Amino acid sequence: MRLVIATPLYPPDLGGPATYTTFLERELPSRGITVDVVSFAEVRHLPKLIRHYFYYRKVVKALRRSDAVLALDPVSVGLPAMKAAEALKKPLLLKVVGDYAWEQGRQRFGVIAPLDEFVHTQQSSSFVRFLQRTQKTVASRATRIIVPSEYLKIVVSAWGIPEEKISVVYNLPDVSEIGEKREFGLSSPRVVTVARLVPWKGIQGLVNAVAKARVHIPSLSLLVIGAGPGRASLEAHAKSMLRDNYVFTGPLSHKDTLAAMRGSEVFALNTSYEGFSHVLLEAAALALPIVTTPSGGNRELLAHEESALLVPPESDDAFAAALVRMLQESGLHERLTKSAKAKVEAL
Repeated sequence: MRLVIATPLYPPDLGGPATYTTFLERELPSRGITVDVVSFAEVRHLPKLIRHYFYYRKVVKALRRSDAVLALDPVSVGLPAMKAAEALKKPLLLKVVGDYAWEQGRQRFGVIAPLDEFVHTQQSSSFVRFLQRTQKTVASRATRIIVPSEYLKIVVSAWGIPEEKISVVYNLPDVSEIGEKREFGLSSPRVVTVARLVPWKGIQGLVNAVAKARVHIPSLSLLVIGAGPGRASLEAHAKSMLRDNYVFTGPLSHKDTLAAMRGSEVFALNTSYEGFSHVLLEAAALALPIVTTPSGGNRELLAHEESALLVPPESDDAFAAALVRMLQESGLHERLTKSAKAKVEAL
């Protein structure tokens, strides 16, 4: 079998689709499946709409000599991949790791509703409605849909997609290659987070929580790894709240990200929305104690007091208390990390 993978990101790009694509490239050939990757990065420099047309042409060219196409999002690569599959009468497989319309609506079109409410509510923005129709159309025409959590299966079902078309396949972390240790000029203990710098990742609240936790642990530092449109405002907020002993690294390679995580004392993810966090899997595999929220698919991996400390979203005081407790309560770190690592190994 020969498979085309249509991906929005591919190394040297960073992000989940890039990591997932390289994993498939490495693993599928041993199972008799030849992989041909078509990355949207190749056309991203072109004007909008034109880039999608040229991307469609690239997918068609690759798909002529292949048996099926796997699209790793339902819009930017999903729509061109769907059109290519229809033109050549080849199967379309689709992986969905989030609600694209909701994410764009939160960032650009004033959507404030949580995802669970958004998927059941008529939207005022015509462009958001267009994105909703697009992702539903692509998902409807896919032969099979893959999601990495039961939570996302519920979300995609809410688009109007039959549940029997949707398969839950959990991602697996790859922590086999870890870069060189760096201190980043920060003191210990160190809290690290890895996230896109967008509102629902709760970086501003995490900064507030670290500031509050410093009342009990004055040397506590914060390392923020990731890129996004909110970086400038978040760094300004960190400067006002923390003054020093924090670093925003921007994007790091996967190896360097893992090294930075392993060199920290606590992993924090203060998210209000999560399909299923791949970086939580990595933190658990690295035996790094986790403080996060029970948002979305997080509850399928972690249980409060069993494998992590879970805090309600947008609860700065509670998040600060959890950080202090994780660092100061005897035996807690060892008990939670052992359980979390075992859960990842059992997936």
